[in-house]
Amino acid sequence: MNDAEGALPALWLMRHARVRVAPGLCYGIAEVEADPVATQEAAAQAAQRLPQGMALRCSPARRCQDLALALHTLRPDLVPSTDPRLAEMDFGAWEGRLWSDIGRQAMEAWTRDFGETPPGLHGESVHRFLDRIGAAWDAWQQAGQPEVWITHAGVIRAVELIGQGRRRIATAADWPATPVAFGQCTLWTAP
Repeated sequence: MNDAEGALPALWLMRHARVRVAPGLCYGIAEVEADPVATQEAAAQAAQRLPQGMALRCSPARRCQDLALALHTLRPDLVPSTDPRLAEMDFGAWEGRLWSDIGRQAMEAWTRDFGETPPGLHGESVHRFLDRIGAAWDAWQQAGQPEVWITHAGVIRAVELIGQGRRRIATAADWPATPVAFGQCTLWTAP
């Protein structure tokens, strides 16, 4: 926390650019290619918006790394560092499958006990995901310095919950449905 003002430092959240995959594909931690033109456009917009003197932390996913490097080229003051805590959720056996092919029974099992990993998925539970993002959040608070995170929609939605003081959820209805556009760069604000 910023002791001088008693407030949190600035946190900018940016989703990677549009990806080149079939619509409706589950691709949490899977490596998928971001559109290079969209990546450059997102970097150019962020370069104009972001203040000077920020730390730049980035998911290890190539789609986020490409955006971080494009942004660094335009803004050499923004030096990217990779933070594995900013990776998207691991959907295990669902990775690379269409959401529509996963099946209603499997989706219902997950939404009934949304904090846990469905049987047979072998991925990351929502609670483990929130713990991981919470650790990145805590590190940002402790550092007390403004940061920009280049990451994923799931991480940005998790930040929404954590910023409200919620690190556990009971049902899928508790998960934020806030749209997060590809290439979107926004300043997180306390509720």
